[in-house]
Amino acid sequence: MQMTVKAENTLVWFRNDLRVQDNQNLVAACEHALREGHSVRALFIATPMQWQQHDVAPIQLDFIERQLNQLAMSLAELGIPLDVYQLDSFQQIPDYLAQYTAQWQVDYVFASCEPEYNEQQRDLAVADKVELVLCQQHCLLAPLTVLNLSAEMYKVFTPFAKKWREIARRNAINTVAVPKPIGPPLLITDKITLHCDKESSDAWAVGEEVALTQLRQFALTKMADYQANRDFPAIDGTSQISAYLAIGVISARQCIVALLSHYPDALINDQSPGRCWLNEIIWREFYRHLLVAFPRLSKGQNFNPLANNIAWRNNELEFKAWCNGNTGYPLVDAAMRQLNQTGWMHNRLRMVVASFLTKHLLIDWRWGERYFRQKLIDGDLAANNGGWQWSAGTGCDAQPYFRVFNPISQCEKFDPTGGFLRNYLPELEEVDLKLIHKLKIPVQAELFSDKSYIYPIVEHKFARERALKELAAMKRGVSQVEVVDLDKEIFG
Repeated sequence: MQMTVKAENTLVWFRNDLRVQDNQNLVAACEHALREGHSVRALFIATPMQWQQHDVAPIQLDFIERQLNQLAMSLAELGIPLDVYQLDSFQQIPDYLAQYTAQWQVDYVFASCEPEYNEQQRDLAVADKVELVLCQQHCLLAPLTVLNLSAEMYKVFTPFAKKWREIARRNAINTVAVPKPIGPPLLITDKITLHCDKESSDAWAVGEEVALTQLRQFALTKMADYQANRDFPAIDGTSQISAYLAIGVISARQCIVALLSHYPDALINDQSPGRCWLNEIIWREFYRHLLVAFPRLSKGQNFNPLANNIAWRNNELEFKAWCNGNTGYPLVDAAMRQLNQTGWMHNRLRMVVASFLTKHLLIDWRWGERYFRQKLIDGDLAANNGGWQWSAGTGCDAQPYFRVFNPISQCEKFDPTGGFLRNYLPELEEVDLKLIHKLKIPVQAELFSDKSYIYPIVEHKFARERALKELAAMKRGVSQVEVVDLDKEIFG
């Protein structure tokens, strides 16, 4: 006769929810443990090989490591030990969790849902091995709950946002408190170290209080002017919280609560000073809902299958020049150098450089998406994929393929004083303001055998006409390229 061992622990499996405040998953686990008379353990599973396959930026991995050490201290105050274990990939997690739960006599594993396809398939495999309880908290409104009259996912942002606001204002939006200690405080003696390639993220402070203070200060002092200032990279007019949102140091719910505390009419009044920033949060939700509704997006496929007809040029030397900020267009080059030097790029500039890569150079948006993911401290598949496909004209609710940003006029409009340019292009320090926007910077000649690329990489009028011709494939008829069978690649 097989003996049943009585459970003694409940497990919280942390992923992209590295916080104790407004963590519904942590609260649910602690409430369950108190009812059952259990202790609570916490676990984070590092998967370096999987991170490499998913192009997670070394700066983001360093940021995660630093936040894990903060999280460990916060959990220790609640009497919860945090274990960090390293596996190569998602495939190893189900068996490992089965062993872990048996070793520590765990009854339930509580975890937060994630929208990416591989992550969802991982959780299905885990649920076959352990009692997994999933909590939807990566969005304010869970994916597949904001649907049109045909019970389908919206494919255009504006009606999605309208429906999202209608649903949100019918529900009380409150954060959950940090759970009460489950046991006596614990002493932490060891520093958490992730064994993977990392790059210093020290320019970004870690910790929940840091992130919340930044959020609250933005709501108090900058949110009213956000619409006027958000497109000017030389102005400190954005929230700078994307890195914290990406790894779950703060939640979407906390963002909405901070917004409504100053602008309680933002959900119902189109003219509310908080409406513009609210829409940015809804864009984040939109892209995450799309990722769940259309799993092919997690596999790098065009949302619009007509885009499969585009014959991308994919010139590797030109791509390298773009990556290095060496295109000859000041705004594009300054933006790419900002990314390379800081691990972050202003949102307006993300659109400019993405348009330049996909339309001026006719390089596949997936090349740029991957480079961004490898560099960004706020890397997030849903937002990164959504933004790149929007810019390339291949995505859901995309800008039209025939809209090609002029990098010179964008520079004149959004960096009129040249302050941003001079910060990242010291070679322009002495250039007169009347010339700085139209100046075409010589690119490094040794990168190209064709000398016509020296000054600059491509001429705007020529590039625009070429793009219009090639991207017209978007309207020529149904693509003959087949969609990949996603079920064949569970852990790709």
